Parts: sequence; C-alpha cells; structure tokens
Amino acid sequence: MDSKKMIIVLGAGESGIGSAILAQKKGFDVLVSDFGSIKDQYRNTLIDKDIDFEEKAHDKVYDIIDRTSDAEHSIEVVKSPGIPEKSPIIKAIRAKNIKVISEIEFASRYTNAKTICITGSNGKTTTTTLIYHILKSAGLNVGLAGNIGKSFALQVAESNFDYYVLEISSFQLDDMYDFRADIAIITNITPDHLDRYEYRFQNYIDAKFRILQNQTESDYFIFWAGDPIVAAEISKRNIVSIMLPFDLNRTTTSGVKNFAFVDDKDNIVIQTPSHSHFVDIPIESLAIKGTHNIYNSMAAAIAAQLVGVEGAKLCKALATFEGVEHRMEYVATIDGVCYINDSKATNVNSCWYALQSMKTPTVLILGGTDKGNDYAEIDELIRQKVRSLVFLGVDNSKLIKFFEHYRTVGGEKIPYYEARSMKEAICLASNAAQAGDTVLLSPCCASFDLFNNYEDRGDQFKQAVLEMKKS
Repeated sequence: MDSKKMIIVLGAGESGIGSAILAQKKGFDVLVSDFGSIKDQYRNTLIDKDIDFEEKAHDKVYDIIDRTSDAEHSIEVVKSPGIPEKSPIIKAIRAKNIKVISEIEFASRYTNAKTICITGSNGKTTTTTLIYHILKSAGLNVGLAGNIGKSFALQVAESNFDYYVLEISSFQLDDMYDFRADIAIITNITPDHLDRYEYRFQNYIDAKFRILQNQTESDYFIFWAGDPIVAAEISKRNIVSIMLPFDLNRTTTSGVKNFAFVDDKDNIVIQTPSHSHFVDIPIESLAIKGTHNIYNSMAAAIAAQLVGVEGAKLCKALATFEGVEHRMEYVATIDGVCYINDSKATNVNSCWYALQSMKTPTVLILGGTDKGNDYAEIDELIRQKVRSLVFLGVDNSKLIKFFEHYRTVGGEKIPYYEARSMKEAICLASNAAQAGDTVLLSPCCASFDLFNNYEDRGDQFKQAVLEMKKS
C-alpha cells in the first residue's frame, strides 16, 4: 500500500483532516478536497501542515483523475462517510476504478492496537462511550474514535494506544475492506438511513454485518440475542468468530446460553467465554437507567472482561458513567415540567426506547429530515404516554398524515402543533405541558433541515429551555 503515490481526502471535517495528517506522515502526496466551506480551525491546520487543499469545489480532484492514465495504482481516495455514492465526484472516481476507502480502513493499516468496534442502529454511542469509560477507569491505554470523539487517523498519527474503542456507522463500514475488528459488537438493527440504501432494508443490514468481515476464530462477536433481525442474519451467515450473545434471559429462544443475562435477584450476570462466572452487577447500581441501557451495559461488560478488566473495577465504572450528551439528557425542571434532550434519537427505534422509559405524561417533540421512517413502531406508545405532539421541521406532511389517522385515544385526539424553530417548539411544548409532565425531544429524524447536526439541535433545545428558566 505504501507504493501509492497520492491520497485524495474527500471532506475536510474531523476524519478528513486526521486522514490527511496521517497520510502526510506516511509519505504520501496529499490533497484535501471539500465541496463546501472548510471550518477555520481545519483550514488553519492544513495551512500549518502545508497540506494542499481546495474548498467549494472538486476541480483539482477532477483534474488529477482526468490526467492519470493508471489511476487505480497511483491514487487512493479516503472519503468522508457523509458523502453519498450518488454524488458526482464519487461517480467520476468510481468510473476510473480508483479505490475509495474510509478513514477507519486507512488508519487501521498503521496501528497494531486491539480494536473494539461497535455498530448498530441504536445504542452504539452509549455502548462505545461506556466501554471507553470502563477501560480508561481501569487504567488501560485506550483511545476513543470512529463516529465519535477525535479522528482515529489523527490518533494513530500522534498517539500510541494499546486499544481503540471505535463507534462505526454503516456509512463507514461501506468503505471498509481489509479492516479486522478484534471484538465486534452489534447492538441491534432496525430500519435506518434507508434513503442511502435504495430504501432496501437488506442493503442496510448487509452494511452493518460488514463489521464481521475478516474476523478469525480468535476474534469475538458480541450481540443482543433478542434482536430478530440479527438472529436471522446469523443463521444465514458463516460466522467464524467466537459468538457471545446477551439478553435479559439466561438462554436464547433456541436454547443457547447467553454470556450476560439478568438473574432472579435483578443482577446482571457476566460470564467468560468458557461460561464460568465472572461478576454480578446489581441493576440498581447502574448509573444509566432503562431497559435499553441494561443491554448497553451487558455488551460493554462482556467486552471489558475480554480485555482483562477486573470485576470490581468494572462494577465501579458502570456506577460512575455519566451518560452521553444528547441521549436522554436531563436539562431542567421548570414549573414542575421536566425537559429531556434526546436529540441523538435520529430514528424511530431510538424514540421507541425513549418513550418506553417515560414514567409521566409526555409532550413529544419530533420531526426533521425523514429517512424512510415507519412511525407505526411508536404508535402504541404515543397512545399510552403522549399528551401532545410538536412537529419540528421544514416539511411535516408525513408526520401529519400518519398521526392524523392514528392518533385517536379513547375517542379523543392527541393535539399536535407545528414549529419551524426550536424556540417555537419549546414555547408550544411548554404551553401544552402540565406540572408533572415531561417534555421530550426525541425527533426520530435527521436534523439537517433546520440544524447543522443533531448536536446543534440538542444544544438549541438546551439553550431554549435554560433561557425559559431564566425568564
């Protein structure tokens, strides 16, 4: 691979800048190209590092690939996961048989660190962050990267970690070929990002299962045995790694013993790969609550014991984990109404788990850029728990059409309101809520219609709530 003469990095965000720095360090000629504007901090880094770049166009890239007769042997492209296959620049690169890879694929070539890799439709950020917290608390030399934190490539270029905990999205997995995960975790699979997968659920499933490619008999695959999609896919595939299922029950529906389960004393029981007892963790001691976080804690605990974390240190870390920003994040209580920021719930299944955990009548704020969502999944919970709905988005027509038809509760309709800004949504939600209620932002959708990303959406939610508290 070092015979490659040039690395073209498409996208000048966190992963792109890290890839460029690593490529330069490894002796490649480097060009960074971004069709949009590059943030000042990243532009300054490129200038300081004397790395060639362009922004607001891909003119240099088109010129290079047009002039290169044997491009597939002289150029490799590291692509930002946010750039879809249908974009013109990717089509032009593919037409020249130029290899396109992800930052994860590229950076993994230059580290011998053990990798714990997490994917899934829901829970992957919490599980990833929790594993990192456990390993860090236990004194291991560990980095956090992938779809979260600092660039994996930048850490490989500048650090020397023994372990990396990597959150890996389906978009990143699409461009991974030779990468091998020492420990792979699939939290669950539900329909998501179908707009990027030709609206074919199987295409999305296949992308998720790429996390297992290249694993050997000495590697591990941790998964939730209660997920019917994952279970069905496992039955169809030749998986050679050591499989470590977990669930609330001691055995799976097919009678296979789980390596983490809940006993009759409400303890999470963690076992070793040889099924010997490792540790009991009281559910009440977990810092993060809810059934979904029991699953996340099980996956994290299995991974932690595989890399040698002691039982006592594992229990202590699980009890001190502060959670993930924008995921069921408590913001404030105002006039008896609790405000929860779950902006990271960018699909329907995430919203389902949020609603399931609600113990009080709820005003639900949802909406944004639809990704082929089926809102029937949350219909019953909305009937049971939701007092009012606030649709926050540029185009709320799909939400209105669905809930106009399905929102009858005991002969009465759940009222809904439309908002075009977060401040308006908070105003509407607070007016609809009563003392003792919860206002929950759990959008089911991507954020790009009104916000830069889900973090921006969550930050605006928190800001609007706290401003209301001051007034």
